Amino acid sequence: MDILSFIIWAPEPEIFPNIDWIKVRWYGLMFAMGFIISQQIMYYIYRKDGRPEKDVDVLTIYMIIATILGARLGHVLFYEPDKYLANPLNILKIWEGGLASHGGAFGILTALYLYTNYHIDLSKIYSPFKGKWIWKKKKREKQSFLWVVDRVVIVVALTGCLIRLGNFMNSEIIGKPTQDGNGVFFAHDVKEVMKHQNYVKEVSIGKTENPKPDEQGRIPVYLQVEFTPQVNNQDAVLQVVESRLLPILKRYDYLHEHIAMPENLKDEYNIVELPRGLFRADIFVLAIPRHPAQLYESISSFLLFVLLFLLWLRYRKTMKEGWIFGIFLIILFGLRFLYEFLKENQVAFEETLPLNMGQWLSVPLILAGVFILLNLNKLQPKDVK
Repeated sequence: MDILSFIIWAPEPEIFPNIDWIKVRWYGLMFAMGFIISQQIMYYIYRKDGRPEKDVDVLTIYMIIATILGARLGHVLFYEPDKYLANPLNILKIWEGGLASHGGAFGILTALYLYTNYHIDLSKIYSPFKGKWIWKKKKREKQSFLWVVDRVVIVVALTGCLIRLGNFMNSEIIGKPTQDGNGVFFAHDVKEVMKHQNYVKEVSIGKTENPKPDEQGRIPVYLQVEFTPQVNNQDAVLQVVESRLLPILKRYDYLHEHIAMPENLKDEYNIVELPRGLFRADIFVLAIPRHPAQLYESISSFLLFVLLFLLWLRYRKTMKEGWIFGIFLIILFGLRFLYEFLKENQVAFEETLPLNMGQWLSVPLILAGVFILLNLNKLQPKDVK
């Protein structure tokens, strides 16, 4: 086994974990960068296509609101409706996680329909009792629904790349075990549990010498648990390890997604004496390498962005409206359908389904892409020059 084919991955979700007054997470940064970079690309696209750049500012607002609302409501309705209907106020707690990309897709399409068919007069927001509507039905000049969608999906692919990279930094949406010793050991949860125990100062994870996978593809690694000065002799180390740390590792079911306790090792841990009277316990566990499904999707989304951008650049003057959109739907959600076979299900009820929720939601979008490509001539708008 190539040592580079097995990766221990345990970054902190926060960019500055040691600074209490700065709470910036990698996922939030990636999410924001997606919109910031996308806006600059859309400026370029609108400029090249001879459309008003100021419209991109309005479009960006639509996209931000639609993505967040759509993704949140999608998660609520598709994955955990019972949980949120029991306490609807929890729907507002977006910071606790729970965004569904399929919901974001439906939200974006709805927002783009509104963008292309209605104008908002912001001056009337502060005078709603004058009998005039803030929303005014008016088609946006030379920007049909399909024309706009063709261009927006280019940057949606890039934003999806960055969001999935944020998922990887969060060690979430993990893949299934690879069974062959290759893959990523998502060690963050294990470290978090260990470092919050009494008398534990620091936790790190290291590879053993010449690691070889067992018959289930699990790799022996060791948790290096450094203790506080209160644990100042071997007897104290034995007490903490035997009475606290080992039982936690063996008992916590959710940790068993990532590790298994060795059954055939003579010693489960070693005690190491450090300088200044400190001690460390090296606890041996079997790491479970998994598919880095987030990276598969992130890389695919980036390559899709490059493909769509090049197609627009080459054929923007001659292509039929909806062409890029159809390609986007087929490739993105076709790959999503396949990647779901390598991913763990997000909620328990999916275990009883022949396909998981992500796959069921991808099918109509793939079919929509096929329909669009087969009916391009019929879908061309007649009132847009």
